[in-house]
This record gives sequence, C-alpha cells and structure tokens, in this order.
Amino acid sequence: MIRPDLLAKYDIAAPRYTSYPTVPYWTVEQPSAEAWFERVQRAAETERDISLYIHLPFCESLCTYCGCNKHITKNHAVEIPYLRAVLREWKLYRAALPGRPVLRELHLGGGTPTFFQPEHLRWLLESIFEDVEIPLGAHFGFEAHPNSTTEAHLRTLYELRFRRVSIGVQDFDDGLMQLVNRQQTAEEVLRCTETARQVGYHSINYDLIFGLPRQTEVHIQRDADYLEQLRPDRIAFYSYAHVPWLKQSQTAYSEADLPGGAAKRRLYEAGRERLEGMGYLEIGMDHFALPTDTLSLALEHGTLHRNFMGYTPMRTPLMIGLGASAIGDTWNAFAQNEKTIAGYQLALDAGRLPVFRGHFLTEQDRRMRKHILQLMTRDETTWFWPEEQDEILPAVLARLEQLAEDGLVELEPFRVRVTAAGRPFLRNICMAFDAHYWAKQPEGKLFSQAV
Repeated sequence: MIRPDLLAKYDIAAPRYTSYPTVPYWTVEQPSAEAWFERVQRAAETERDISLYIHLPFCESLCTYCGCNKHITKNHAVEIPYLRAVLREWKLYRAALPGRPVLRELHLGGGTPTFFQPEHLRWLLESIFEDVEIPLGAHFGFEAHPNSTTEAHLRTLYELRFRRVSIGVQDFDDGLMQLVNRQQTAEEVLRCTETARQVGYHSINYDLIFGLPRQTEVHIQRDADYLEQLRPDRIAFYSYAHVPWLKQSQTAYSEADLPGGAAKRRLYEAGRERLEGMGYLEIGMDHFALPTDTLSLALEHGTLHRNFMGYTPMRTPLMIGLGASAIGDTWNAFAQNEKTIAGYQLALDAGRLPVFRGHFLTEQDRRMRKHILQLMTRDETTWFWPEEQDEILPAVLARLEQLAEDGLVELEPFRVRVTAAGRPFLRNICMAFDAHYWAKQPEGKLFSQAV
C-alpha cells in the first residue's frame, strides 16, 4: 500500500501524458495545411507504415462520467454525412502522402463507433482500404458499447480484418451504471463478449473505471469475480478523471459521492491485487494484459508504445487522425481537428483541412518526449552526455533527486528507474521532465489528480 504521507504529497493535479507537450501547452493556434502536410510527408518518407485513428463521436445517451468528445443524438440520419466528411479528409491526406501507405494499425474510437450501422462502417472502411496496403499481422480494433454492439457489427468488422474489440464495461454493477446514466447491464457485457469470441476475435479488452461515484471496494471485488469468469485478454483500469470545469455532465452528482485520496487509491490496489492473482501483468500505467497478449509481448520485447489511442504494441512514424477532434502525430508535430461536428464538416465542405490547433516540436521537446515515453512504457529512461546537455537538465535532475529521496525512483549516472513504490506516481515522475509545465504552471484547474 502507498504510504499516506507520499499520497498526500504527490496526489496533485498532473497531466496524463498522452502527448508531450501536453495539449494545453501547444503553441500553434491554426497550423496551415501546407505546414502540417510538410511534417506528414517527411514522416511518410522515412517508411511507409502508418497508424490510423478514426473518431466516430455520436452517442445515443450521455454517460455523465465521460470526458470524451461526443455528440448526443438518436438521429441516425447523421451517419452518412459525417462519414462522407471523413472520406473527404482521408482523400486530402492521400493526396499528400507519397506512394501507397502500409496500414499497420487502425482504431475506431468515440463516442460510440457502434452507433453507426454495420453497412455504413463497411462502406467507410472499404473506401479507405482501396488506397492502402494491409499487411499480415495488422492491428485493427474498435470500441464497443455493449448496448449497441450487435452480432452484425462484430461479423462485419471481423470480415474487414478487425481482431480486437474494446468493450466499455466501466463497472459490472447495474446500479452504478444507472447512477452515471450508462445504458447497459452486466448481461449485455456477457452477451457482447461471448458473441465476439464466437465470431473469432482473439483480443478482447475491457475498459473499467475506479473512482466512480459511490463506488466501493465491494464493487471492485465483484468486478474481479466477473473478470475471473470472463478472462478478457486486456484490461484498461482507468482512474475516473473528475474535471467538471471542462465537462458539465460531471456536475450531475456531488463531489461528496466520489471516493478520493487514499480511499480512491485503495480501489485500484484492490483491483490490481486480484488481477495479478489471476495472472495478469501490469502494463505501464493503468493497463493489464495476459502474458499471451500482444501488449505483454511488446513489453517483453521493448516495442511497447503509447499514443492518443493508449498503449499499443508498435510505433509507426506517422499516425493520422480522421474525424472531429481527432489528433495526428508525426513525432515532431501534432495537429488536432475541429472539435465540433459542424465546424469539422464545414471545413471539409470548403475543401479545407479541418485542423484548428497543433504544435511543432523543438529539439528540446523531442528529447523530453522521448524520456516521458520511455518512463511510461519501460519504467526507466537514459540520456547521453554531452549530446543531451541543455539548460533544463539541471532542473530535471533536481526534481528527480527529490523523487529519489522519497524512494520513487533510483538515480544512476545518465539513468533513472521507477521503483515499485514509484509506480503509482508515474505521472509525477514524468512531470520532472516537463519543461513546459514548470515554465508556466497552471493558474487554475486544468488537469485531473495524479494518483
């Protein structure tokens, strides 16, 4: 268990480091298509492999805990116009890409991808596949809401080479799900899981959340009982991020309903203990996988990567984001699309790339990004002298020395390693390398709690 004094000291608001620099510190308000495509082309010239993320933002009902970019509607007439816009965006990228790209990784996120009719998803994907090569062993996955995912969805996407499905469970308790307006039952999760396995999916992930309103250790233990029975290949065990200043839906319940501090951390520790007892390996931050899963194998072989899609078993030089709010990554630049569906579609109707903000990384940014990524995927990082010597390194080392005094890291010349005691504080450790954060610390509420 975590020492209470360390929890009190380090459970502060901290970035999640899905990118570095983190989005609040991006500096380009509206990158030009020419400037962004120049970075895209440069990344594509090194090798043809790409990853593709497609954001499908529609949901039929609002889950009040959710921090994702989504649009609530029961009007399915929105499907075709939105998918046409996505295909227009893809055509802009294809015109900018040299040669024929090799699609190594594809993920459908949301929102609720299974809001869309199976035949509409087929049309979208087959249109994209006309312009790419798909190698053996490509990693294709999608997010599935148990309440809307039909056998037709699962079979259609399986026929299109999808082998991984990520099921949004959150918690198996129907009462908790009603409290946060998640329209699903435990029976629907079981049905979705069993159908996916019958169809042939060999990698099933469950998204679970700890720290939900009125969630207790009793709920976590019951969840673990279900997991012991169902044995998903992966589990993303996320901390509930309470950011009501960003997501108004989170004001639907009182903060008095939320487990916090030591009580919240006990929920994670109870879950982790049960999962490790079942043979799951802890992967990076908040993720678990069976030893046979590709994430565990990537950890073993040193190829584990983390991006806006979460932990993945590989890194491609170029990740293209399609859809409203989607983010692209060339390693030396980020670009995010318009967040609103209307703004996204209007830009594409006018023939414009729908990018509204981004960041072009400096040499220092790239060095710090490498260190933060290695900490997130390997629990350690190294640097070289004098190649990486710059004006911020003494401040980084000073912050690491403070962490070492508390037993969270071990310091050697040119190397830092996260200890077992430091794993719960991984976000704090990454902050030591975050030059942007320390140069301009937030004045108001910006990030969720670190632990």
